[in-house]
Amino acid sequence: MLTALTLIAGLALLIWGADFLVKGASRVAVGFGISPLVVGLTVVAFGTSSPEMAISVSSAWKGEADIAVGNVIGSNIFNVLFILGLSALITPLLVSKQLVKLDVPIMIGVSVLAFVLSMDGRIAFWEGAILFAGVIGYCTLAIRVGRASGEKGEVIEGAPHWSVNIALIVFGLILLVVGSQWLVSAAVEIATAMGVTELVIGLTIVAAGTSMPEVATSITAALRGQRDIAVGNVVGSNIFNILAVLGLTAMVAPGGLEVSDAAIRFDYPVMMAVAIACLPIFFVGYTIQRWEGALFFGYYVAYTAFLILDATGHAALPVFSNAMMWFVVPLTVITLFVVLSREIRRRRGLKPVA
Repeated sequence: MLTALTLIAGLALLIWGADFLVKGASRVAVGFGISPLVVGLTVVAFGTSSPEMAISVSSAWKGEADIAVGNVIGSNIFNVLFILGLSALITPLLVSKQLVKLDVPIMIGVSVLAFVLSMDGRIAFWEGAILFAGVIGYCTLAIRVGRASGEKGEVIEGAPHWSVNIALIVFGLILLVVGSQWLVSAAVEIATAMGVTELVIGLTIVAAGTSMPEVATSITAALRGQRDIAVGNVVGSNIFNILAVLGLTAMVAPGGLEVSDAAIRFDYPVMMAVAIACLPIFFVGYTIQRWEGALFFGYYVAYTAFLILDATGHAALPVFSNAMMWFVVPLTVITLFVVLSREIRRRRGLKPVA
């Protein structure tokens, strides 16, 4: 009971800390006239990913590499399949052309890069430094592209003084640090008691828990019609998780960050497949329709079910795996291919207006 209460309290502190951090950082960014999309891709995305940063760095420092890695991979899968899926089920999401042309390809590229660096079973300090340097380059590029587009953030009338926003940022960071320590310690105890591996705990409970700020941010943004922030938050968070979180974690982990064979063989490929699937879905009409949201959400349920069946050694695992591999996945690929082909033909058939 005490362990469960510690986990819930840690999760609550993570959510509150991220909320304070996002509010303070977003107001500061808007004060500089940054566009809503860029705010979603950078400030909001990085702020809502701060729990992942706190959890992974803390876990790696304690030698719990599976939780650190599983948290990043699981969060990226959760962000796209669960958050975008649920958000699109509530209301169809509009997708900026910049996301399709620039940010989603970057998300795919850094996902593949992380997989390549992990193939030898370890992300070394210098490899982590490369990833972390990438986030600096990405932020610079996103801001430049945003400014070139001419879109600017609207100044909020009656917004608190900048000193209040800085205080919110600092207070949010303190809550994140404390919350991450409580959640990780409780998750490890639960994994040990249940006989479940730390990797599975990291991929599910910890990943979903640290992604709660993204859930709240994207769903609220979608309901308020701020759809650039809703989608940009997820894409930006995934990029940040790989470049900043995984990079910094590898830099602070003694001897580099160990990556398990299970993560390399299954979870990394799932993360890359999810990132790649975003491109055709986003490209078609620059929207995420409700049926596509249902597809994302359904795949997250299937992925979680597989992890549970595999961890418990359930007899239904072979049947479930074969059904997914030989029926569900091929049918999804064929459907996406047909929809994408129709969209390409439609656009080629459009004649420019004189």
